Amino acid sequence: MQDQITSFIGPGSQPGEEDGTTLDYMQMPSGMMTFATPDLPESEEAESFQAGMAALEQVLSQLQDYQEAEQGRMVSLLGLDPENLNFVGQVLGEGEVSLIAGGVAQAQEAVLAGVWRVRETTDDGSILRDYVEIGAFPARILETAFDVAQSEIAIPDSFGPNIFNAPPLLPEINDQIPRVNGAGFTHVINLSLLPHTEEDLLFLNETLGRGAITVLSRGYGNCRITATATRNVWWVQFYNSQDTMILNTVEITHVPEVACASPEDIADSAERLDEILEIYR
Repeated sequence: MQDQITSFIGPGSQPGEEDGTTLDYMQMPSGMMTFATPDLPESEEAESFQAGMAALEQVLSQLQDYQEAEQGRMVSLLGLDPENLNFVGQVLGEGEVSLIAGGVAQAQEAVLAGVWRVRETTDDGSILRDYVEIGAFPARILETAFDVAQSEIAIPDSFGPNIFNAPPLLPEINDQIPRVNGAGFTHVINLSLLPHTEEDLLFLNETLGRGAITVLSRGYGNCRITATATRNVWWVQFYNSQDTMILNTVEITHVPEVACASPEDIADSAERLDEILEIYR
């Protein structure tokens, strides 16, 4: 699993140095699962995977009954043998969004939006939970995102050299944090449009802190979303196909919308999964 990234600075986040030197930027996370077209087994093979089919039928039922804004619905896969588990994985495939939560949980969205394969492990790597969750974003993982986060930023009396434009952002962030109530509120600070120094970004990085969750979304280009150690504050960065940062933002919200499946997506996923399973019924 990819080591956590040590700074929020990246290509495109600030102008180049006049002397031609460049910063040593971290690479995009490469340990996460990424989009892949599902390799569906032949229909006659499904006769050997009755337990897997039963689990997928449960997933379909949960998809069809899903209501907007409810907590994620879960279908456990712990009782499946490796062959049936592999069958479920083949049908679900791997979609555009993946995430890691410290070293104890990871989730991969299926090719069906709003359908998440989630694994939770113990500290020694043993599987604690293995399930499919239906929802906008994995609920159990989100619940732990800010367990030990600070509720507001402590504003220092003085700032270091070359820190000019970050300090005014601190009271703005503190003012917006209490306004997050559920999924309906988002306040975005677009750092790409603000003049800033390297020291400004490093100061924000240290002040906001680093949380446990990192999300990678590979849709139109790449998007990396990182929970900070400040409640409901996320760092959201968009990259082009050359992994050059093209947009750098701080979002104060329950969870950034770019990482979430919409109710319309989930309804569409129910129709698509029903069509897939019809081949094996």
